[in-house]
Amino acid sequence: MARQLLFFNPSPLQDTVDKTSPTQDLSEIWAEIASVMRTEVSPYTFDRWFKEIELVELTEQHLILLAPNNIYQFWIESNYIHLLQSAIMLVLRSPRAVKFALCEKSRESLPAAVRPDPIEKEEEHEEKESGTRSTGASTALGMNPRNNFEAFVVGPTNQFAQAACKAVAESPSKTYNPLFIYGGVGLGKTHLMQAIGQHISGKKKGSKVVYITSESFTNEFIDAIQNNTLIKFRKRYRQADILLIDDIQFLADKGRTQEEFFHTFNTLFDGRKQIVLSSDRPPSEIASLETRLVSRFEWGLTAELQVPDTETRVAILRKKAEGMAIKVPSAVLQFLAERIRTNVRRLEGALMRVASYTSLNEGLSPSVEKLEQLLKDILHEEARRSITIDQIQRRVAEHFDVRLADMTSKRRPQNIAFPRQIAMYLARELTKTSLSEIGYAFGGRDHGTVLHAHRLVKEKILKDDKTRHAVSFLDSQLSR
Repeated sequence: MARQLLFFNPSPLQDTVDKTSPTQDLSEIWAEIASVMRTEVSPYTFDRWFKEIELVELTEQHLILLAPNNIYQFWIESNYIHLLQSAIMLVLRSPRAVKFALCEKSRESLPAAVRPDPIEKEEEHEEKESGTRSTGASTALGMNPRNNFEAFVVGPTNQFAQAACKAVAESPSKTYNPLFIYGGVGLGKTHLMQAIGQHISGKKKGSKVVYITSESFTNEFIDAIQNNTLIKFRKRYRQADILLIDDIQFLADKGRTQEEFFHTFNTLFDGRKQIVLSSDRPPSEIASLETRLVSRFEWGLTAELQVPDTETRVAILRKKAEGMAIKVPSAVLQFLAERIRTNVRRLEGALMRVASYTSLNEGLSPSVEKLEQLLKDILHEEARRSITIDQIQRRVAEHFDVRLADMTSKRRPQNIAFPRQIAMYLARELTKTSLSEIGYAFGGRDHGTVLHAHRLVKEKILKDDKTRHAVSFLDSQLSR
């Protein structure tokens, strides 16, 4: 008996589905896409989120994936849509909009706490009947339709960056151009960039909005060279009205790609087109990035995203829970917000585990003890990333039997300089602090000194057993 599919993303293309494609062909196509995804994510991630996915329909414009429940859809759209789009592009040789469906059986098996609201289902059905495409365009652009300004929770640590992005979205190329957003992993850079792109594409019909990661930009550039399609490649990027490039730090050490992007940047800037870039660090701290690119990245506005405070983290969790149509007790949300501080994506991952636990236990909320067990690996990783420079300096000073004051002094004898370099190395490895901030914490040294210390210790770890054992011991002590 064929399974009944529910919750298709709204699309007027439903009547154009290729009914002649055999199920076996769809299975083989998905197997190829899944094979690419296996190389891009960890085995645990693939087994958790992609193993149960099936390809059920395919057209020239879109494909439809069958998911066990709406949690799968939410998590894939929130975290892996770009990787999935890239894998689809690689296998099918053309972009397709990604849509999801749920099977009737899987929906009925969900407890009420995690089932989609019937009212929302009716609204989705009405949208489908009326032919609206609220999510199709965003997905076709490689952007997650959930990443809009309304879904972004604003707090003291991201207010400036959000305001800058909103200003650019309202008046592209007239306010801040280029706009450079930077911050640690999982703090909302991609969300804000995609919010800009979706706001502009929705407001100005016909605008050429291009969103891509720098890694994909590099891969497309290499492919264009190999297939002699550079003219087509340049046309795609140099004729864009809005160019959004994520994780620009990956252009480091890629000389020819930097050269190509330099000319693309100049063409767009001279043509008064908006450029938005993101990175995990400010332009001046991206190693091996050409000086002329650094200077251009700093022409406009640079905005930093910092770790959100506890109140903002609770608000983020509440909004995510509402988006997934699940009910989570305030005490659980508070526990997650207090224990997971440095990474919003990790915070969402913890919420997903709680939602999964609740769905498998008939709506029962986990106790504190169960939460500790359920999130053991996440909490351990979070503890590693909550280490402070002061803790590192104290632990290193104790280990090498030097004064704490020597960590920040100008003295340079070997018995002091090398422990200080190890402390700088650990600060770079175990904290989210920028190079300049690390240098400041070690007596006002510049970022070049920190980079030198990091490189020196890294080389010694490879060559000297004593250094390797000392660093490993200190790492384990600090990560407890």
